Amino acid sequence: MRALVWNGINDLRVESVRDPEIVNPHDAILRVTMSTTCGSDLHLIDGYIPTMRSGDVLGHEFMGVVEEVGPEVKRVKKGDRVVVPSFITCGQCWYCQHNLHSLCDNTNPKPELQEAVLGYPTAGIYGYTHAFGGYAGAHAQYVRVPFADNDCFKAPDGLTDEQVLFFSDAAPTGYMGADFCNIQPGDVVAVWGCGGVGLMAQKSAFLMGAERVIGIDRFPERLRMAREHVGSETINYEEIDSVIEVLQEMTGGRGPDACIDAVGMEAHGTGLQYAYDRIKQFMYLHSDRGQALREAIRACRKGGTLSILGVYGIMDKFPVGVIMNKGLTVRTAQQHGQAYMGRLLEHAEKGELNPSFLVTHRFSLEESPRGYAMFKHKEDGCVRAVFVP
Repeated sequence: MRALVWNGINDLRVESVRDPEIVNPHDAILRVTMSTTCGSDLHLIDGYIPTMRSGDVLGHEFMGVVEEVGPEVKRVKKGDRVVVPSFITCGQCWYCQHNLHSLCDNTNPKPELQEAVLGYPTAGIYGYTHAFGGYAGAHAQYVRVPFADNDCFKAPDGLTDEQVLFFSDAAPTGYMGADFCNIQPGDVVAVWGCGGVGLMAQKSAFLMGAERVIGIDRFPERLRMAREHVGSETINYEEIDSVIEVLQEMTGGRGPDACIDAVGMEAHGTGLQYAYDRIKQFMYLHSDRGQALREAIRACRKGGTLSILGVYGIMDKFPVGVIMNKGLTVRTAQQHGQAYMGRLLEHAEKGELNPSFLVTHRFSLEESPRGYAMFKHKEDGCVRAVFVP
């Protein structure tokens, strides 16, 4: 089959690779109908997350049609159109039973690659380094889904692929981020980042009862999406001196009740702190540019909530003293998609959540390297590129 393959830093190619096969009786094989770029993929492409190997197939946000199932698969069958959360879960361990699906104990076959850093391994994830299991990704014609009964969710007939696709990762990540904020009536929520996850976090905050949502970014087309498709107020941080001061003005001096970081380790910014981060990251002295996260910590009101969705590795000058002295509650995780899928699909069927506006560019699988280049460099207003094998 054909697949998008990582061959080194900033070296993506579409190549012929082996077709996936049923490995254990709980597997399913999907014919991929649509997959999409994700901002966290850029950390792999740029070399900031180790344990990628030449020949690895990328892609963790996808949907497809079931082509084959193992003998123990009971809930899905050949021909079902399904969406699959990006983290692989067994459904039986303590973490899965407590809806902490991205922390599953049983789906990462290479735990030693994480234990030295994290102490314990997380769940496996498609196409996201050997530290996360070394699973083949879904920018391909076919993909193997382990534990298919836990991880394949049937797409309602009335919803298009574009409406369902982002329930694989962007929508549950954003929804989880808003859920972490314990939003109360009248709350003001500020979200750093107006990419796919940030926009989904903003929409989810409204669904959970926020009175006002403020989106922060620098790209006019993304800020326009936040206003027109979500209803957020927006801040273009390149047009002001201080995000923190503007947020204080917008909230009567108190600050947002909750702040969500939907940016991560390659945050863009301004000023000396950003220049410092760029130099240290370029020299591989640390992996993270933390300007968005530091701003969110400082901007959040006293006693507020900080929700971290962006992917991070190693950062210095982390202001833990600000968190402690302001009494902030910090919640963070990789997305527990299986825990939210039912609620997300219900919102979609009611017409309350339609992520299809995130699709700004469509490509064939053969054109996927070009799609990633446009996505990475924000060319032609690219928010999300989707690939159709």
